[in-house]
Amino acid sequence: MLSCYLRNSDVDGARLFFQQMPIKDIASWNTMVSGFAENGIMEEAEKLFSAMPERNTVSWNAMISGYVENSRSEDAVKLFKSMIESRVEPTPLTLTSVLLGCSNLSALILGRQIHQFVYKSPLYRDTTVGTSLLSMYCKCGVLEEAWKLFLEIPRKDLVTWNSMISGYASHGLSQLALALFDKMMTREKLKPDWITFVAVLQACNHVGLVDLGMHYFESMQKDYKVEAKPEHYSCMVDLLGRAGKLKEATNLISRMPFKPHAAIYGSLLGASRIHKNMEMAEFAARNLLSIDPTNAAAYVQLANVYAVKNKWGNVSKVWQSMKKNNVVKTPGYSWIEIKNVVHEFRSGDKEHPELAAIHEKLDELEEKMKVAGYEPVLEYALHDVGEGEKRKLLLWHGEKLAVAYGLLKVPRGLPIRVFKNLRVCGDCHQALKLISSLEKREIVVRDSTRFHHFKHGNCSCGDYW
Repeated sequence: MLSCYLRNSDVDGARLFFQQMPIKDIASWNTMVSGFAENGIMEEAEKLFSAMPERNTVSWNAMISGYVENSRSEDAVKLFKSMIESRVEPTPLTLTSVLLGCSNLSALILGRQIHQFVYKSPLYRDTTVGTSLLSMYCKCGVLEEAWKLFLEIPRKDLVTWNSMISGYASHGLSQLALALFDKMMTREKLKPDWITFVAVLQACNHVGLVDLGMHYFESMQKDYKVEAKPEHYSCMVDLLGRAGKLKEATNLISRMPFKPHAAIYGSLLGASRIHKNMEMAEFAARNLLSIDPTNAAAYVQLANVYAVKNKWGNVSKVWQSMKKNNVVKTPGYSWIEIKNVVHEFRSGDKEHPELAAIHEKLDELEEKMKVAGYEPVLEYALHDVGEGEKRKLLLWHGEKLAVAYGLLKVPRGLPIRVFKNLRVCGDCHQALKLISSLEKREIVVRDSTRFHHFKHGNCSCGDYW
């Protein structure tokens, strides 16, 4: 009965059902908290959790995992701290949830603190906990720690191997990812699952290994009897598209055994933007919007293609269409963690308390880069304004602001780690390569697609992303 109320988002019915229950032991309270959390009704879950006459580990776990699953990782981390302060012993499920929250927030410092906590407890040899720590380090850009943990985990299951393969793939270390995949099958005799092949195809994608990617895609189905899912097709469309094989990508879409979902056309649209193919971008955007009319990325990507072609009338029509359909653009922002505090930056940021020092640092970097021969890639300033204004807009992109702040605050010898919710722009990519050389600093940037490690004037992606 309770699940029926929750499935239909009948909060009043669920609340009344609970009030009429003859016995309200802790298990009943936990069922209600879990039910609301799992159905995304976090306000009700919070009210019940606060009102509970007593709580056990299950109560805390339900709330922490609920926060993470409902994109409220910061609240999950805060509640975990309260749990520890209340002297409630965490379980593997607790740590798995909060470490996923750390990954979402790129909260490396807290992740390290949890690692130290685990190291002193019997949970250190737990495979699930060890794998969660490994995954957190991969997603926070610290592969050395992830690999060390991988070697230390005494009983590695398939999830452990998948996490490490995926970690290498997301950092562009495709050869290491594929070598580990081969070792998993030949030495450990573990059978790969669909998640394994997503990681393998991503490894191929990040370095443009089209033929090898196609081999794995076909072998997955023929030799390992793993059914191709939408995630695999998205990888293949992205792999073909980024390699410039846009026609082959559309042919693959037409042969899919199920109706294409939004991510498929999103991958094709992203590839069309990279190759500045306006006709293909229009095709992908049209199909994407027919599936998801409120997909802001479709409008933005299409507008970007028009902007690169200087078709500002078309750009204006796209923005008007967004406004007409009440579609809100996802704002791009970057963030950096300094002494356990996360600092966010948006393009043209005017709110950070140390903005004057950041701008001074950027001006200094701009002069150094000019001497070194740097010229801004103006096509990434997607506004119909003069060249001088475009240069200023590019200089104040979120990732550059975050890196400049990192140069001011992160001690020499330590990498500057910046995270971005969208794909890093081409001009910032060029600039950060040069800054890493001029400042003699390692800069690690995780964007929505992958990691970029800038060092000595080069990027780990080899300019293919």
